[in-house]
Amino acid sequence: MSTDALTVPTVQVRVPPRSWRSEVRAVKIVWRRELIRFQKDRMRIVTSLVQPLLFLFVLGSGLQQLSAASTHGVDLKTFIYPGVLCISVMFTAMFSAASIVWDREFGFLREMMVAPVRRSSIVVGKVLGGATVASLQGLILLALAWAVHVPYSVGLVLGVFALQLLLAFSITAFGVMVAARITQMQSFMGVMQMIVMPMFFISGALFPVGDLPGWLAFLNRIDPITYAVAPMRTLVFDNLNLSAEAVHTLNPPITWFGWAVPVALQIFMVFALGMAMLGIAVVEFNAGD
Repeated sequence: MSTDALTVPTVQVRVPPRSWRSEVRAVKIVWRRELIRFQKDRMRIVTSLVQPLLFLFVLGSGLQQLSAASTHGVDLKTFIYPGVLCISVMFTAMFSAASIVWDREFGFLREMMVAPVRRSSIVVGKVLGGATVASLQGLILLALAWAVHVPYSVGLVLGVFALQLLLAFSITAFGVMVAARITQMQSFMGVMQMIVMPMFFISGALFPVGDLPGWLAFLNRIDPITYAVAPMRTLVFDNLNLSAEAVHTLNPPITWFGWAVPVALQIFMVFALGMAMLGIAVVEFNAGD
């Protein structure tokens, strides 16, 4: 047998050049993967609703009699509903970011990192995918508005969904930023619970932020979640027929040294923090192995 007969033909591998189309395609693929994983994980959809529903119906109903005198006739479930809308997307966004640690443990993240696309495209796709999944999960809680005496309107639905999407984007970016340096799922969940849960309770999701003790008022003002909960509550309360006294007591303005922070600035702060954490996450992934 001749040597020529044993020669294996050389297969040339062509790596396509990078372009903005390839980067957009990479973002779309990572984003779509998050949606597919969420769609197939029915148990995750159910379990992520348990905690918000406990806050809304168990805590809200249980404390209603105790707080009736200080809510000016407003049902406690109605008052905490904006905070529950926020927590519903916060935990879903956190679990979406946790999938990075999961992918790292099973080696899939390394396969994505060696793909001929920028790592920033992978991070952006991950964050957008997590934000989309969390916002879709939040729509389930939005559908329960009738159960807490909040009437539906086009402005309410669109406004709440936009705020949930913005909050989900920021929380997912924060989670991805943290996950960039963590290699074990247990460590990641511990860090997120240690940070996210205190931020939720300090934000005023479950209590009015007026007349707080000095130390708690300071923590409330530096808590980023405060600037998502406050616009959400304003949007919900604007859709209700409440007295001026009730609105002033239950939804006082967020102030800095006596200056009332405009709602538009509060929303912009959530967006700016999300973009900053996304930038840090991109830098961390570019510096990683």
